[in-house]
Amino acid sequence: MIVDFQHHYTPPSLLKGRKDAVSVGIDERGNPMHLLNPLLGDIDAHVRMMDLAGLDAAVLSSMVGFDQPDLSICRTINDDMRQVEDKHPGRFIGLAHVPALNATEAVAEMKRCRKELNFPGVVIASELQGQALDSPELRPFWKAAADLGMYVFIHPLPRVIDWPMVYADDLGRMLGWEFSLQVATVRLMNSGLLDDIPNLNIQFAHFAGGIGRYLGRVRGFQQRDKWGTLEVKGHNRRPQKPFDHYLEQRLYYDCAGWAGPDHAGAWGAEWVRFGMNEVSLTQLVFATDYPQAVRVDQEVKDYVDQVRALGPNERAMLEGLNVEKLIPDAKERLAKRKK
Repeated sequence: MIVDFQHHYTPPSLLKGRKDAVSVGIDERGNPMHLLNPLLGDIDAHVRMMDLAGLDAAVLSSMVGFDQPDLSICRTINDDMRQVEDKHPGRFIGLAHVPALNATEAVAEMKRCRKELNFPGVVIASELQGQALDSPELRPFWKAAADLGMYVFIHPLPRVIDWPMVYADDLGRMLGWEFSLQVATVRLMNSGLLDDIPNLNIQFAHFAGGIGRYLGRVRGFQQRDKWGTLEVKGHNRRPQKPFDHYLEQRLYYDCAGWAGPDHAGAWGAEWVRFGMNEVSLTQLVFATDYPQAVRVDQEVKDYVDQVRALGPNERAMLEGLNVEKLIPDAKERLAKRKK
């Protein structure tokens, strides 16, 4: 059972950019943002790629809805994704898109997506309209997700982080997005959110921005007394349990985050190999980031094949070791696939 937990789709009615080629969105400062890829709206092309690569199902999310304050746009995405599920039974699993900072609208739409559309999770960005994910305004969102049994997928923000030093050399996408994921990870752990809502499941994209490479430094600065922050308001937060408890038992991670497309299979497998040494196997799910990081069918297949060949742990992750921890009825969903 191979499920792609980071697979991007945009309803054709919301898709921008050229229809015949991949282009890039540019922000008001001239910085490149998300790719505007016509494949995002071509769900039949997704199915052809999945058949070639051996992917059984894909969890859909849309960049238009990662940090979307307009409820009507969120509903358009959600309803379209349900239509995609119905068109291709057992192949796609939609995630809810909601205006997360508007508690009333967000909770109502999450309930609709869970009870009427049968979505198992909800997706948000690593920052929401300039606010951190541990903001008090988001507490109703987090509580509703847990109460509804919906996991939360956290994807990099759909814009460049607000820091002039990354306004060159494509650093906003290259490093800024990953830094934003790392910051969100540490803030959520230190905020007490995971203590307050013990049944909340969160999946971070890209190995949480590759946070494993910085854990020596992160763990060190969690020692507030040693680094002089024990009495410094706003810098002395510590969760109830050891830091690694949250890292290794409470959060989930996907293995996307590398960038191709040249030699995509090898690059992706190398990224996975490093990541598997940094976070717990029991918390990992497979992901491709199609059709953004990799968009050529054969390259997706090469990536899948090379991850499978890395070793038994990588193969177990690829073949769905942890799928049902986030999507308990995954096997029943996949059983609907037309033979």
